[in-house]
Amino acid sequence: MASLDIPTFQPRLRVLNREQALAIHEAALEILEKTGFKMEHPRALEMLADKGCEVFDGNWVRMPPHLVEEALKSAPKQISLHDQKGAKAMELTGENSFYGTGSDAIFTQDVETGERRRTDLQDVINISTLVDGLENIDFAMSMANPEDAPIEDIYVYVFAEMVKNTNKPMVFIADSGRDIAKIYEIACSVAGGEKELQGKPFILNYSEAISPLRFPENVMEKLIFCAQKKIPLCLPSGSNAGGGAPVTLAGAMALGIAENLVGLVVHQLAGKGSPFLFGPNVSALDMKSSVVCYGCPEWSLTQAGLADMRDEIYGLPIWAFAGASDAKVMDAQAGAEAMFSIITALLSRANLIHDVGFLEYGSTSSLEMITMANELIAMSRFYVQGIPVNDGTLALEAIERVGRGGPGSIFLMDDHTYDHFMEALFLPKLIDRSRYDAWEKDGALNLYNRCNNEAKRILAEHEMDPKSDAVLKEIEHILKSS
Repeated sequence: MASLDIPTFQPRLRVLNREQALAIHEAALEILEKTGFKMEHPRALEMLADKGCEVFDGNWVRMPPHLVEEALKSAPKQISLHDQKGAKAMELTGENSFYGTGSDAIFTQDVETGERRRTDLQDVINISTLVDGLENIDFAMSMANPEDAPIEDIYVYVFAEMVKNTNKPMVFIADSGRDIAKIYEIACSVAGGEKELQGKPFILNYSEAISPLRFPENVMEKLIFCAQKKIPLCLPSGSNAGGGAPVTLAGAMALGIAENLVGLVVHQLAGKGSPFLFGPNVSALDMKSSVVCYGCPEWSLTQAGLADMRDEIYGLPIWAFAGASDAKVMDAQAGAEAMFSIITALLSRANLIHDVGFLEYGSTSSLEMITMANELIAMSRFYVQGIPVNDGTLALEAIERVGRGGPGSIFLMDDHTYDHFMEALFLPKLIDRSRYDAWEKDGALNLYNRCNNEAKRILAEHEMDPKSDAVLKEIEHILKSS
C-alpha cells in the first residue's frame, strides 16, 4: 500500500448560516443608521461628525454604513501578542485559540482556608504566579479588585503586581486616560521602551461600552489612547439578553455588534490600522435571580454565532469567554459549566478567551477553578486535534505482529505502543482514573482537593524569570508618582 498523506479533519462548531449572519449584521447597521447611539466623548463626537455622521439631541449620533465598511478594511486581520521577554506568544487570527483568566473579582475563595473573602493585592500575586506556571493558561488578567490598593490607582497597582509575577501576555483594565497612561508607562519600562512595546506588544486593553448604545467619556478616552499608541484593544458591551439588550438572542447579538462596531469606527478614526478585537459579549439575564449568567448555554451559543459572523463577514480576531461558572464553590456545577464553555469556545475557534476561573457569575475568583480549567483546556485541545490517519496511526504492522504472535503477544508490550502512546492518548494530570483501592490509599481526594494541592504546589515551587532591578525600580517610581 502506498504511503498515506491525509490531512486531518478537525472538528468545528457552526451555529449560524450565512443568511442568518448577514441578517444580524444588517440589523446592526440599521440600529446605527436609524436609532443611533449616545457618544459622551467630545473629541469622538467631533470625529464622527467630521466623517458625515448625523449628530442630534446634543450627543446622539446616527452612523452611515460606509464608515463601518471602511473601519473593517483598515483594522488588521491578525494581532500578534508577545510575552514579556519579547517572544511571539499568541497569533490572534484564523482558528488559533488562547485561554486566560478574568478581571475585577470582588471576592476570592481562599486557597488555604476555603473561605470566601475580599480580594487583596496578594491574590493578584498568587493568580499571576499560578497563571505563569500553568501550561494551558496563555495570558493573565488580574482576577481581583483588591481592597488594599489605593482606589484612585487600583488598576495601576494591579498591573504592577501582574508584571512582577508573570511573563506571559497580559490583558489589563483601566478606568480612564489618567491611569491607562501610567499602565502604559510601566509596560514601556518592561518592554525596554515605547518603540519596543509597539513592535512586540504584550498587553491588550479590555474596556466596555454600556448597553444599550451608550459610550461614556472615560471609556472612549481609553479607546482613543490605545488607538494612538497601537495598543491592542477590545470593547464589548453588556448586551445581555433580557437585561441590557432584547431577550431574544438575535436581537441581543445585533445590538452588541452595533455597539462593537461603533468602537471599531472611532478606534480606526483615531488610529488607522491599530489592532482591534471584534468581541460583543452576549450572555443572558437570569429571570429568577436577575444576575448575568456566566455558566449559561446562551453565552456559549451566541459566542459560537459571533465566531461564525467573524468568518462570514468581519474577518477580525474575536474576543470570547470560557471556564467560568455561576456556582458558588467549585463543585459539579462548576465543572460542568466550565467544560461546556471551554469546549464550545475551542470548537468555535474563538481567538482570545477570558474569564477562566470565575465562580459566582464573575464575582469570585478561585485558584482551584483555574487549575481545573487548565486540565479541561488540555482535554479540549486534544479533542479538536481530530484523528490523524497515516501509516503510523493505522498500525498495520503492529496489528500483524500482535495478531500473529501467538500467546503472550499483546499491544501493551509492542514497540508501536511505546513509540506512540504519548501523542496518541490524552494523559491527565488531575483527572483521576486509578482503581478504587489505589485512590483510597492515596487519601481519597476529590477533584477539588487535587486542584487545591496542585495550586499550592505551583505557588510554592514555581520560579518566574524575574524582572531586572532597574525595571522594578522604575515600576516603584511610577507607582509613587501616581
